[in-house]
Amino acid sequence: MSAALEARNVRRAYGRAVAVEDASLTLNPGRLTCLLGPSGCGKSTLLRLIAGLEPVDAGEIVAGGQVLSSPGRHVPPERRDVGLVFQDYALFPHLTVADNVGFGLKAPRAERRAAALALLRRVRLEHRADAWPQALSGGEQQRVALVRALARKPAAVLLDEPFSGLDGMLKAEVRDATLAALRAAGAAVLIVTHDAEEALMIADDLALMSEGRILQAGEPRQVYAQPASLAAARLLGEIDTFQATVRGGVADTPFGSLPAPGRPDGPALAAARPEAFRLSDSGTPARVLEARFAGSSVAVTLQSDEARAVARFRPADAPSTGEEVRVTLDPRFCVLF
Repeated sequence: MSAALEARNVRRAYGRAVAVEDASLTLNPGRLTCLLGPSGCGKSTLLRLIAGLEPVDAGEIVAGGQVLSSPGRHVPPERRDVGLVFQDYALFPHLTVADNVGFGLKAPRAERRAAALALLRRVRLEHRADAWPQALSGGEQQRVALVRALARKPAAVLLDEPFSGLDGMLKAEVRDATLAALRAAGAAVLIVTHDAEEALMIADDLALMSEGRILQAGEPRQVYAQPASLAAARLLGEIDTFQATVRGGVADTPFGSLPAPGRPDGPALAAARPEAFRLSDSGTPARVLEARFAGSSVAVTLQSDEARAVARFRPADAPSTGEEVRVTLDPRFCVLF
């Protein structure tokens, strides 16, 4: 499968402030890539570079064998086969919903409207075709902005924090409609987000970004289970660290042992997700310092020797504050650094 678009070792700086450094990212047709990172890490800047809204200072952006961006070369956004959905949706207030969707199409008016109605039908908004953008809810505006980006059948679609302004059931509904429309289009999709749970749930491919650099990229399950660094691990949710000692292919930790095949003997740093802890009569002794109910789970703070960690258990199985328990570690949710 050939890539729809590639960013290769791109850099972007504003004076002495470097926003993106040596970042590489591949977008593949029919696959949804999430670019995950905290606010200010450079992910929106990278999206703008791919879209052509800003030039690169180093590296290149390539699509279909054509260099779109490199130092001294910059193909403008309107000449790139890329659809862009802004965080604020950027709908034209003087055009109806249908006219917004058909705006970029080169066809007679009747054909533009027919195409717009077909796209609006995908996101269940055909009945709002003649409404003005200001009369729409936030979720409706988001879906209109999406199908407007899809109208020209671009090779790639870029979305910047598309669900961040939505809450609760509305967010889930809009997200489901958006993803269905994107997958039906078959384009390469990039979604920028700071929401780790959302990224893990919707992505086919996941890229982690911090301080302007791509830390790791791969399929979500693999990135979650095998983070390349502690910084990468922390981008994907709660994780505790504690000292370990490797002897003969086994790492001894305050909360039990972990397999460590091929690792040299000596000190190591163990990291464990909250779901790594298991209650077991044959496990390592630990004390429950605190148990906090969180709906579908209970967050339990454990102490063993001088080490502390937060585990999550089902409410029916969770121990209580002050209780003495024994625990083991599930290596599927642990990593050694």
